[in-house]
Amino acid sequence: MKALFKNANVYVNGEFKKQTMLLDGASLSIFIGDVSRIDCPVFDNIAIFPGFCDVHVHFREPGFSYKETIASGSAAAAHGGYTAVCTMPNLNPTPDSAENLRIQTEIIDRDAKIAVFPYGTITKGQLGEELSDMENMADEVIGFSDDGKGVQTDELMRRAMEKARSLGKMIVAHCEDNSLLRGGYIHDGEYARAHGHRGICSESEFAQIARDLELVKNVGCKYHVCHVSAKESVEIIRKAKSEGIDVTCETAPHYLTMTDLDIGEDGRFKMNPPIRSAADRDALIEGIKDGTVDMIATDHAPHSTEEKSRGLEKSNMGVVGIETAFPVMYTYLVKPGVLSLAELVALMSVKPRERFGITTDAGFTVFDLSEEYSIDPEEFLSMGRSTPFAGVRVFGKCLATVYNGKIAYASEKLTSNVNNSEDI
Repeated sequence: MKALFKNANVYVNGEFKKQTMLLDGASLSIFIGDVSRIDCPVFDNIAIFPGFCDVHVHFREPGFSYKETIASGSAAAAHGGYTAVCTMPNLNPTPDSAENLRIQTEIIDRDAKIAVFPYGTITKGQLGEELSDMENMADEVIGFSDDGKGVQTDELMRRAMEKARSLGKMIVAHCEDNSLLRGGYIHDGEYARAHGHRGICSESEFAQIARDLELVKNVGCKYHVCHVSAKESVEIIRKAKSEGIDVTCETAPHYLTMTDLDIGEDGRFKMNPPIRSAADRDALIEGIKDGTVDMIATDHAPHSTEEKSRGLEKSNMGVVGIETAFPVMYTYLVKPGVLSLAELVALMSVKPRERFGITTDAGFTVFDLSEEYSIDPEEFLSMGRSTPFAGVRVFGKCLATVYNGKIAYASEKLTSNVNNSEDI
């Protein structure tokens, strides 16, 4: 496979440089010569980024392979421009011991198309009653999380933080106070009140963040907050950072682009935490701009069609997002001038890798920034199809993703010109 990217925008050390690049198989090099004489397809308005890194995905295997597998999830990630992901542990069996973790890592070693780093659980079975075997998993996991469930007791979370600190690992927290949920399933806002739905209050998120940060202040462990969605959460984290507390956080594209008034009576708008108000969205954008929010993750969470077709109340929580994250963020944040393209790349590649200690030289991705199209879930490589962005017009199409010297994804625009199929 060979293609020439004329005057491409190439991300180098935090900024973009215009360079004509030649992609030959999985090798990318600066092209010097007469472009008119090159015998391969030539593309304009191309951007070349370091491979994106998503620290929050659900690939569902082992235990729920009817929703997603390591093979399908990593293929979808490569389609979205990612060369590294961190997989959450709500699996069966849960990775709460070295033995259970090994079941997952063997599948990763066999089937993953990009780098896949698993989390171990904080508690056994994610039941929130006793700590997992953190010590014997530490060498094989990226961190510890009970994502999908908040750790409800202060004492258990304190002990988890102490153990993680001793092991040099991070606590990656799904913050949710169960006592404040009250049966809610979407944001406790205007849409819920207008349509008779039970709401999830923002305090269920920010109260546990505040609790955890007090514990971090005393224990001194590295701490990361998952899928921040509420304006109060942003302010609490901003204050903690000003006090020198070792905390980072992530948010997701749907929280940065939508409000509860944009949703409809459809399971594709149901996730946890929920899409909140315009004030929450605006606070998250401001947090992205001032550095309070450190990175953009997707919380890619596929379910079966049946599980997402029961309406807002009864559908499973979770939407897919790893194949739409960059085009949505480029369209909604970069093109209007909210962020620069370099700032977006930092949020999706550089900063998550720095925080989680993931190598930055594992590959690259190539995007055609001029291509406009409607998001069509039937084109996803993920087994999941439920996305709040179905039908949305966006810019930016992935042409290729290369990881570890191999092509993890190549678009039809490239492969239709391939003479030697062994190149891919």
